[in-house]
Amino acid sequence: MALFNFRRKEDAAPVTGALEPFLKGYSIEVMPRTAEKVDSFRAILPTGTRVYVAHIDGTPIEDMVATAKRIGAEGFDVMPHFPARIIRDKATLQSWVSAYKDVGVSQGLLLAGGVAQPVGDFATSMQLLESGAFDGFKRLHVAGHPEGNKDIDPDGSDRMVMDAARWKSAFMDRTDAQMAMATQFCFEAQPVIDWVTRLQAEGIKLPVHIGIAGPAKLQTLIKFAIACGVGPSLRVLQKRAMDVTKLLLPYEPTEVLEGLAAHKAANPGFGIEQVHFFPLGGIKTNAQWVTDNGGASGVPASATA
Repeated sequence: MALFNFRRKEDAAPVTGALEPFLKGYSIEVMPRTAEKVDSFRAILPTGTRVYVAHIDGTPIEDMVATAKRIGAEGFDVMPHFPARIIRDKATLQSWVSAYKDVGVSQGLLLAGGVAQPVGDFATSMQLLESGAFDGFKRLHVAGHPEGNKDIDPDGSDRMVMDAARWKSAFMDRTDAQMAMATQFCFEAQPVIDWVTRLQAEGIKLPVHIGIAGPAKLQTLIKFAIACGVGPSLRVLQKRAMDVTKLLLPYEPTEVLEGLAAHKAANPGFGIEQVHFFPLGGIKTNAQWVTDNGGASGVPASATA
């Protein structure tokens, strides 16, 4: 079934001066089952886009590696997930890394993972970083939580989350790893601005790749936001859901992105380096939205070849 664009091309929202450079170099996330629905990534993504491959518990590693191989062969930087809590032991981790290296992968997102109890030896991304298994990888990203994470800090604080961020920043300083912090998605600019400003004030040097939910049905976003533990910015969706004139309209991330882009334009040293999209309404729809709203930063590779 064909995906349909939320705006016709001629009705696309006007691109603000700050939004286009802010979207430049964006990354996007897929899963093996969603990647299968894309005939050609070159037809929808800019050349060189980083494509994260999400590892959901239960996905065979062979499917993950095959997806990474296919996307890499189309000319994109591939960054598979390594969820610590579903990796049984160091031998398993090393076998995963080796399989990815064999298909040309040299980047990875290291995170704890969404399961409550580890299946084996690893519980945190810090343990993965310390394992030495990623020697030879050129880039390692870790997770960030602008609105906290109750799985990590059940008391509602962000003490453990911030301690982990300090550790990861120190790891970057003492190694030659190229690192960044890819965050959970949020729906409101100000909490993100406050959080990134706080990171910088506390000496945490990890560049931030801010997570943004792509265009999707409101009901879909609310479901994912609750499941993923999105914090106070969820109120943006809840408020929208109470407006019957907007309830059936698709959500688009224009407002949150314009707020962040304006702050970055006014403060060039602000710690957000890139935008990372979670295409909850479909990767084709998300990519088209960036093309419509980001000018040259969203031109598909096929259009520039």
